[in-house]
Amino acid sequence: MSSLIRLQKFIAMAGLASRRGAEKMIVAGRVKVDGRPVRKLGTKIDPAKNRVEVDSRFVSMLPEKKYFLLHKPAGFLTTVRDPRGRPTVMDLLPGKIKKGLFPVGRLDRDTTGLLLLTNDGELAFRLTHPRFEVEKGYLALVRGVPSSGDLKKFKQGILLADGRTSPAEAEISSVKRGDALLSITLREGRKRQIKRMCAALDHPIISLKRVSFAFLTLEGLAPHAFRALTTTEISGLSSIVGLK
Repeated sequence: MSSLIRLQKFIAMAGLASRRGAEKMIVAGRVKVDGRPVRKLGTKIDPAKNRVEVDSRFVSMLPEKKYFLLHKPAGFLTTVRDPRGRPTVMDLLPGKIKKGLFPVGRLDRDTTGLLLLTNDGELAFRLTHPRFEVEKGYLALVRGVPSSGDLKKFKQGILLADGRTSPAEAEISSVKRGDALLSITLREGRKRQIKRMCAALDHPIISLKRVSFAFLTLEGLAPHAFRALTTTEISGLSSIVGLK
């Protein structure tokens, strides 16, 4: 009995990209199955019978999956490579470790903090998909001091150009020289979401740091440093998003 699997899921499981990234590869015509270009999302293949190529390179399942936690400093793009030659988070990892890895989600170039990197496309897809509501915690230094009404708006959802945000939590951790440090928890991950939310409340971001992802924190990890996730941590993340 054959075991069919969606092409984008197979590419993600092979560690080439997240499932969303794999979908972009397919639509862009970079993927071939048995020598023929495939652009249709949802195409199913049998890994035991079909030959899959991405950019003319044969794709096979990886024998080992890798998971790392990085304390991202400012000044690095959250991408595997940059066509303009700017520094990326991959430059912070040794060559023998970073092969096949890609970031889980994104942090802006000037945003610091916790970033996951893996070659497990299925886990990366689920950790960043809004349906699974994985919590991410941030410390945001903003101009001025938000009122209690402003903080309530985080829970109610803030209307942005791409729609109202999902409920979030925000509280004032401290106030210094008229500016507030906010502790913010999100369960979705739109592009530049916290910056846009705070700007909509007339409290623009001065600096932003991600301090947690699900149950993971930066404890004991200095800026620029990284570590491998433990087996328990990997199992915990998998369990949160419904993977065995």
